[in-house]
Amino acid sequence: MTPFRRHLRQTLTIARRDFTATVFTPIFLLFLFAPVIMLSFSLIGGLGAANATRGTAAKQRLVLLLPVDDVRAVMAADARQRSLRDDDRAPPRLIPHPVTGDAAQEARAMLEGRGAIGGLSVAAVLHGPLDRPVVTYAAGDRDGARYLAGLARDAALVRRAGAPALAEPVLERIVTAAPSAGGRDASAFGAVFGIFFLTLFLSGQVVGTMAEERNNKVIEVLAAAVPLESVFLGKLLGMFGVAVLFVAFWGTLVSQAGAFLPGDIGAGLRQLSPAVGAGPFALLFAAYFATAYLLLGSIFLGVGAQASTMREIQMLSLPVTIVQVAMFALASAGASDPDGWLAIATQLFPLSSPYAMAGRAAALPALWPHALALLWQLVWVAIFITVGARLFRRGVLQSGSARPAWRRLFARGGTQ
Repeated sequence: MTPFRRHLRQTLTIARRDFTATVFTPIFLLFLFAPVIMLSFSLIGGLGAANATRGTAAKQRLVLLLPVDDVRAVMAADARQRSLRDDDRAPPRLIPHPVTGDAAQEARAMLEGRGAIGGLSVAAVLHGPLDRPVVTYAAGDRDGARYLAGLARDAALVRRAGAPALAEPVLERIVTAAPSAGGRDASAFGAVFGIFFLTLFLSGQVVGTMAEERNNKVIEVLAAAVPLESVFLGKLLGMFGVAVLFVAFWGTLVSQAGAFLPGDIGAGLRQLSPAVGAGPFALLFAAYFATAYLLLGSIFLGVGAQASTMREIQMLSLPVTIVQVAMFALASAGASDPDGWLAIATQLFPLSSPYAMAGRAAALPALWPHALALLWQLVWVAIFITVGARLFRRGVLQSGSARPAWRRLFARGGTQ
C-alpha cells in the first residue's frame, strides 16, 4: 500500500469514527431540531410583540376637526387611499368630530387625553381649512400625521378642480421572464448570508470535540498510531459529514415549503434567480459552503487542540468569531458590486473568499473564476490544518523540533 493510500485510509477511518460517534446519539436529535426550537422562541416573541402592536394600533384614531363638507371630502380621499394599502399597513381609522371652539386647543386636549373620544388613543388631529390645513400629532405618530396631510391635499385638489373622483386604479401583476438587477443583488446577499449562517452555526462543534478528546487523552492515543495531520483532517471531514447531513435534512424540508407559499411571494422568490443559473449556482453554493466550513473548522480545530478548558475555548474562539462576522460584513458590502475593489479584496482573502465568491456567482455569469477560487481556498485549508497539527504537536505533545525548518537547514549547512 502506498503512503498516500495509507494516509487516506487512516483519515477516512478517523472521519467515520467521529461521524458515527456524533450522529448515532440522542443528543444529535436535539442538534438536528435546534432550528425548530430557535424558531419557536422567535415566533412566540414575535407573536407577542405583534399582538401588542396590533392592540395598540386598533385603539388609535385620526381625528377630523373640520366642518361637515370638509369631513366628507377627506373621508372620500381616505376611501380612495385606504383601498391601495394592505390591512397590516393601513393607517388608523378616521373619526370626525364637530368643532365647538378653538380647534387648536381642542386638538391639543385630545392628544393629551382630555378630549371625549370614548377611551381611544388619538394619534393626530386635522383641523383648519383644507387650503391651509394644520395637523397636530403626538410624538412617535408622524406616519399618521403624514397620512392626514396627504388626505387634506388630495381633498383640496379634487375640490379645486371641481371634477368627480377618479376611477379606481387597477392593480395588475405580471411575472417577468428575466430577474431584475435588484433581484440579483438580493440573491447575492442571500448567498453570502446563507453560507455565513450555516458555517458559523455548524462549525462551532469542532472545537468542543477536539477539546473533549484532548482532556480524555484519546487524541494522544490516536496521534501515536496515526499521523497527526490525518487525525486533524479526519476529524474535520467527520464533522463536515455531520454538517452535510444537517443541511440536507433542512434543505429538503425548506425546498418542499415553496409549494405552500402564496403566489406573490413565490413570484418574488423567482426574481432571486442567480446569474450563473440555478443548477450551477446550487453546485457552487455547496462547494463554497464546504470550503467555508473547512476553513473555519480547521481554525476551530486548532483552537480546540490548544485549549484544555471550556473557558480557554471561549476565549480563543471569540476572536475567530469576531473576524468571521467582519468578513461577512465586508463580503455583504461588496456583493452589490462584484467587480469593485472591496469585492475583489474579499474574494482574495481566504476567510472571506467563500462568501464573496458565492455572491459573485449570484451576480455575474462567468464560471472560470470559481475554479481558481475553490483551488485557492483548498490550499488555505491544507495550510490551516498543517499549522494546527504542528502547533498541537509542539505545544501539547511536546514533540517535534522546536526550531523552524529553515533554521534547521541553515544549522545543517553550518555544520558541514
